Amino acid sequence: MMKPLAVLGQAVNKNVIVELKGRREYRGVLDGYDPHMNVVLRNAEEYHEGKLTRRLGVVLVRGDNVIYISP
Repeated sequence: MMKPLAVLGQAVNKNVIVELKGRREYRGVLDGYDPHMNVVLRNAEEYHEGKLTRRLGVVLVRGDNVIYISP
């Protein structure tokens, strides 16, 4: 069984979905992360309730807002 941070380590430079509180999510390429689940995404897109709201370049998502990260 792999530890969660090991799974994230394998997802660097790959597309991920980051689900946040408030039914918001970001989709993009995982550029980096830390043990607090703060993540940096590039080529990110923001979705709210399943609908694309905007396209962004680089996004830093604070870990205490993260519900899950799907590689």
